[in-house]
Amino acid sequence: MKNRLASLFILILAAGSLTSCEDVIDLDIKSGDPQLVVDGWITNRAIEHSIRLTESAPYFDNSPAKPILNATVVVTDDNGKVFNFKDAKNNGVYVWKPSTPTDTLGHIGRTYTLNVKFGNEEYTAVSKLNRVPKIDSLTYFFDKLPVAPSDGKPQEGYKPEFFARDPVGSGDCYWVKSFKNGKYFNKASQISTAYDAGFSPGGNSDGLIFVLPIRQSIVPFDEFLVEKDTIKVELHSLTLEGYYFINQIRIESTNGGLFATPPSNIFSNIKNSNPNGRKALGFFGAAGVSSFQTVVDAKQARPNIY
Repeated sequence: MKNRLASLFILILAAGSLTSCEDVIDLDIKSGDPQLVVDGWITNRAIEHSIRLTESAPYFDNSPAKPILNATVVVTDDNGKVFNFKDAKNNGVYVWKPSTPTDTLGHIGRTYTLNVKFGNEEYTAVSKLNRVPKIDSLTYFFDKLPVAPSDGKPQEGYKPEFFARDPVGSGDCYWVKSFKNGKYFNKASQISTAYDAGFSPGGNSDGLIFVLPIRQSIVPFDEFLVEKDTIKVELHSLTLEGYYFINQIRIESTNGGLFATPPSNIFSNIKNSNPNGRKALGFFGAAGVSSFQTVVDAKQARPNIY
């Protein structure tokens, strides 16, 4: 018995020594040269289109991204049509404005090339604007969580669900975006993508109605709609490159906790015309967009069949 007590006492002392001694280690991480960061998407909608250019910053630098000024930004389609983007506000956001209310930059089936000249460097990126299916409907049903959330959020309300069918022909990729009362669900954890009508290649979902989790991914699990809320969903077509880029953003941005993996560089389709020049970050994409919007009316809610 004495030996057991002595062993237990030694274990307690050892545990205490492990938790009471902490060494602070200052890591001397060298910062590399700033890189061009591109954030640009064009669509088939008759709206202004913008391409944001900034400089990369050191890993532990939380200050706002530094805009890149005085660059030349041009987008050209595969028919030779040229679209010039101008930084009118001198803030690194280069904008193309339609000449008429119905003028569109992007057209389904066309391929677009971005050209950015900045200092002595020249960068390019290419993206095709793929087809996108029509959203047939956007419905909602009343639902209730079995247990009230501890953070004070509602326990019950309406859950929305959209319906659309992936066109026949394997390899279509999509980004599902949603807005509640005009506010975009823009957290990385809320990113929803689809490959054909499922989640990823190999799902054998070509030509089908989007699977249930994707149809209901337009609001987070703990989010409900109430009477007179406006809910809008958009389907954005993606190239395969864009699909992997968006998914990697979600993975890296939500990579945390006990089983987190080491961070990795996110893929970019921005290429320096000089193989020995500085590499770039970010993405230039083209997307076909379809959308559907409705206002919650309790009388129009359908029964919850799930």
